[in-house]
Amino acid sequence: MNRAGALVVAALLATGPAPVWAQPVAPPPTPAPAPAPAPAVEAGSKVSIEYTLRDEAGMVLDSNQGRSPLTYVQGRQEIVPGLERALSGMHAGEEKQVTIPPADGYGDVDPGAVAEVPKDLVPTEARVAGTELMARGPQGASRLVRVKEVREGTVLLDLNHPLAGKTLHFSIKVVGVEPPGKE
Repeated sequence: MNRAGALVVAALLATGPAPVWAQPVAPPPTPAPAPAPAPAVEAGSKVSIEYTLRDEAGMVLDSNQGRSPLTYVQGRQEIVPGLERALSGMHAGEEKQVTIPPADGYGDVDPGAVAEVPKDLVPTEARVAGTELMARGPQGASRLVRVKEVREGTVLLDLNHPLAGKTLHFSIKVVGVEPPGKE
């Protein structure tokens, strides 16, 4: 730098605020901590899902779209095993198409899963093959049964789940996941 330039710099330093290059540099701001990763579906997680269930022909059998989500606890066998396995590891906001064979859904049709009951235990209007009824088991639990056959003095009830033997096609969306132990 020549003598005239040095005088100008000295004059600026003496008369005004320090130039930018002469001011102390502030340390960079401390970055905010990264948000915790969204919890994944794992054993003990409380999971909320939206779903649509279709049969092989694409007919909607059940759906909760536009209604409250289905909430269950992963690992407690509250939903069919194939669906529970498919949801494992998913996060809120993720969607998936899942095909579940009968063995991982409601099982195969068991031809021996029938009960013969006295005719007078079945309401008169329900004594038609194919009619679905709510029956109460010996321990008081309710379950859906179908009239399989009406006989002289008895009614043969099919105890298989209505979706037994069917391949299930689910469209699922995970709405929320609460980690295990968080109540």
